[in-house]
Amino acid sequence: MSIQPKRAGDEGLRASWDKAPHLNPPPEGTERHVRSRLLVCLALVCLACGSSPVAAACRDQEMARGFMSVAYAVASDVVLQYFGHNFFQITTDKGTKIVTDPLAPGMYPTPSLAPHAVTVGREHPNHNYVQLAQGNPLILRGLAANGAEWNRVRTKVREVSISNIPIYQNGVVGAIKGAAFLFELETLCIVHLGDLSHTLTPEQIQQIGRVDVALVPIGGVYTMGPETAREVLQQLQPKIAIPMHYRNNLALVDTLVQGLPTRRLESDTLLVSKASLPIATEVVVLRPFGTRQ
Repeated sequence: MSIQPKRAGDEGLRASWDKAPHLNPPPEGTERHVRSRLLVCLALVCLACGSSPVAAACRDQEMARGFMSVAYAVASDVVLQYFGHNFFQITTDKGTKIVTDPLAPGMYPTPSLAPHAVTVGREHPNHNYVQLAQGNPLILRGLAANGAEWNRVRTKVREVSISNIPIYQNGVVGAIKGAAFLFELETLCIVHLGDLSHTLTPEQIQQIGRVDVALVPIGGVYTMGPETAREVLQQLQPKIAIPMHYRNNLALVDTLVQGLPTRRLESDTLLVSKASLPIATEVVVLRPFGTRQ
């Protein structure tokens, strides 16, 4: 059963970053808003003239689309690899590797990975098994106090900007705090919705902005089910949606994809490029790493 969070006007989400600057853009009509828009336009003009690519904020991509199509000529490809549950690795064409919600051994085969960063949206072994990551990656936790409080993340890992959005997820009894993560590549935006258990508030939609790829939970126990997930897809309108957190229950996938363009791949990997994104939302179902039908 999906549990609805406090709305944007309530204390819960409004005060989520009470010790940090607000993530929303400045109000329209202010001097800072005008300056920020002028800087965006200047960056796009530089891009058209052959300058180095400028990191594109997800919230500014609609403006870029209406301005010129040349921005796609320098679009960065990304490889998404799925390891089951909420566990992915995002690899950019520059070789930057980011792991999301690493899963403890037992449910799916455990891969050998050496990422630059690891994000954790829920403090549970199914999401926070960071010790599998080899090397010395940056660990970005969306929650503090062992999952009791939101923890603001806003950083850059090589060319990828990473931030998080406070959400609610289902606990054993009632709703508890969780975190979604936004990954802003040079021209692609990816959102990992964590264990989201509800439709998005207007504030959350604004914080996420326009996304190209949405990683969407559909399990329906500790997350939202496929029916609510369809509503979230309507809210975000990503170009590609990849279901997760369904433990090979394909009936949940079948409910999600009804009436939507869908590809079911016999692979754990998807290559995404800006130039080849579909016009309308397409669901892509990946087979978790190391599994068979």
